[in-house]
Amino acid sequence: MSEAVVRKQRPKFLALQQIRLPLPGIVSILHRVSGAGLFLMLPFLLFLFDRSLGSPESFATYKSVVGNPLVKLLLLGLLWAYLHHFCAGVRFLLLDLHKGLDLPAARNSARIVLFVSLTLTVIVGVKLW
Repeated sequence: MSEAVVRKQRPKFLALQQIRLPLPGIVSILHRVSGAGLFLMLPFLLFLFDRSLGSPESFATYKSVVGNPLVKLLLLGLLWAYLHHFCAGVRFLLLDLHKGLDLPAARNSARIVLFVSLTLTVIVGVKLW
C-alpha cells in the first residue's frame, strides 16, 4: 500500500513544451539535424559545383543562382550546418576518448561548440558575401 502512495502520477501524453532539454542534448540534436540537412542538400551543392566549373555559360547560370538572396541565405545555413557538424563531431570524438565526460565539462564543451560554430559562420559568411 505504501508503494502505491509513493508513486507519482505518470502523464498520459508527452508534453513537448514542458520538456527542458539540457544544452548538450540540444547540441546533439543539432548535430543530427545538420548532418541530415547536409546530406539532403548534397545534390544542390553538387549542381552548383558543376555549374561553377563548366563552360562560361554554365558559370553564368551559377552566378545567377547564387546571386539570389534566398539562395545566399540557404548557403549561409548550409555553411553553419557544416561548421556546427564539424565542431560537434570533434566534441563527440573527444567524448568517445573519455575526455570531458563529467557534467560541467560536457556543458562547457557544448557551449564552446555553439559559440565557435556561430562565430565561424559569421566570419566566413562575411568574407564570402
